[in-house]
Amino acid sequence: MSAQIIKKNDRPEWAVVPYETYLELVEKAEMLLDVQDYDNAKKSLQRGDDELIPSEIVDAILDGENAIKVWREFRKMSQQEVAEKSGISIPYLSQLETNKRTGSVEVLSAIAKTLNTSLENIVALQP
Repeated sequence: MSAQIIKKNDRPEWAVVPYETYLELVEKAEMLLDVQDYDNAKKSLQRGDDELIPSEIVDAILDGENAIKVWREFRKMSQQEVAEKSGISIPYLSQLETNKRTGSVEVLSAIAKTLNTSLENIVALQP
């Protein structure tokens, strides 16, 4: 690799490289960041800090199904169990799952916590 070194006060200040070399370096740096992101995600999964979301969940929510209901069924929990652990009534949960009511941030946060998912996963794709 050829590089022109520009000095200031006898210390290297700049390196000038051919444009093709610059593009190669940028591509390699981006690849390195991708590898680091992959490694970090893999470690997070191994520690249990994160989980893979099955495509069936994503597809169901994108197809318009209620996210609370989809996550509840994925976690194999009954409405009664989710309602009790979230501190709400079963009819209220049912109304949330059928989009007849909109929950407060506090209620939706409690449901998300009960379902071991994020608030964003519960509300991001709601109609």
